[in-house]
Amino acid sequence: MDLKKHLGQYIKLEISGKKNLIGILIDIGSDIWVLFDGNDYLYIPIIHIQNWVFLKQDEIDEIFITNEPTPIYNHNEEISLRKTLIAAKGIFTEIFVTSTQSLHGYIISIMNNYFVFYSPIYKTMFISLNHLKWLIPYTNNQKPYGLSNSNLPVNPSNITFARSFEVQIEKLIGKLIVFNIGENEKMFGKIQVIKNNFVEIIRAKEEPVFINFHHIKTVHMT
Repeated sequence: MDLKKHLGQYIKLEISGKKNLIGILIDIGSDIWVLFDGNDYLYIPIIHIQNWVFLKQDEIDEIFITNEPTPIYNHNEEISLRKTLIAAKGIFTEIFVTSTQSLHGYIISIMNNYFVFYSPIYKTMFISLNHLKWLIPYTNNQKPYGLSNSNLPVNPSNITFARSFEVQIEKLIGKLIVFNIGENEKMFGKIQVIKNNFVEIIRAKEEPVFINFHHIKTVHMT
């Protein structure tokens, strides 16, 4: 099936977590699609596209096209997730990882299977590439939460980053951390040990909780 013949058409995507996105299909790369929703470009890893359909006319009518922003990548090159992350580095960006909320900030560094993200709310975060569902670069003059440049440091962390997500988490043994933005009460505590694909964390009253490594989406220190 030649998917690129559908470029410029209006579609609806169902993304992991039962999220629906609608818009114009702008580009298709080896591992990422680009959708324009009338306001922003959404860069969506293919691994999280559950299914897609053409929009009905009444759904198309709901999309109001504003001034289309400039893409962050070169249209003359084949797009990919890694190229998109590199192009977005340092640009204020909205990313969606967990099922509950977006994160706003900017990418600091891209490693083998994760990237480092700075959020004004959560500070330095480590984000698994396997769990990134989409990202939306801000338009030129936007800043998250209306903050000034002085509140958004260029080099916000003096941490040395490991090449892999697994090793980066190992470096946090003994630290107080929050997994998955604390989406439930079992996701924060002190990392005790990592063994057999499970991370043992110690809760406030010293009870241990064992978290499957493959389900860790985000990590940040308290």
